[in-house]
Amino acid sequence: MKKVLTLIAAAILCMSASAQVQFGGKVGFDLTHFWGKDAAHGIKPSYQFGLIMEYKATPNFAIAPEVVFAAQGSRFKALEIDFFDMDVSTGTVTCNTNYINVPIMFKYYVAPSFSIDLGPQVGFNVYSKYSVKGVDKAVDIKDGTKPVDVGVGIGGTYNLTDNAFVQARYTMGLTKVYKADYNKEKNGNIQIAFGMKF
Repeated sequence: MKKVLTLIAAAILCMSASAQVQFGGKVGFDLTHFWGKDAAHGIKPSYQFGLIMEYKATPNFAIAPEVVFAAQGSRFKALEIDFFDMDVSTGTVTCNTNYINVPIMFKYYVAPSFSIDLGPQVGFNVYSKYSVKGVDKAVDIKDGTKPVDVGVGIGGTYNLTDNAFVQARYTMGLTKVYKADYNKEKNGNIQIAFGMKF
């Protein structure tokens, strides 16, 4: 038993000695949409920016939590629009649902400069509005939006240098965006980001 405990302690010490912690930031271009039953599947160009940390426990494994602001939502053509006091026969609807997202990515380095990333994400809604092209009005629907969004992300990171990286990720929401029972839409987000670690 003592030998086993000694080996475990030695392994932890080795991991701690070889661990590397880096902090940094990233900015990115997103293509966001809603998915789910009866969801409007239009794509909305969006953006993100935030702070990152990477704890590299071994040469092949790291944990990378982030705090990121992401402008999400959807954009789609509607044949009839009659909601939130807007009444037009046709138009482009833009749904803006913005979040402070906290993903925790588990990174497996398949090569020294490239990792496959997978992990959960929790988002906190900070802004929700509908707008229709041609209608000089945006309607605040934050009260009808769920305050917390839960999802999962998968993607990859390529380290251009020891400090600079590019990243691609898809995050799929697992909970509904809106509170109404009839509305089953969930968030989806295709992300391309550039970042720096220090």
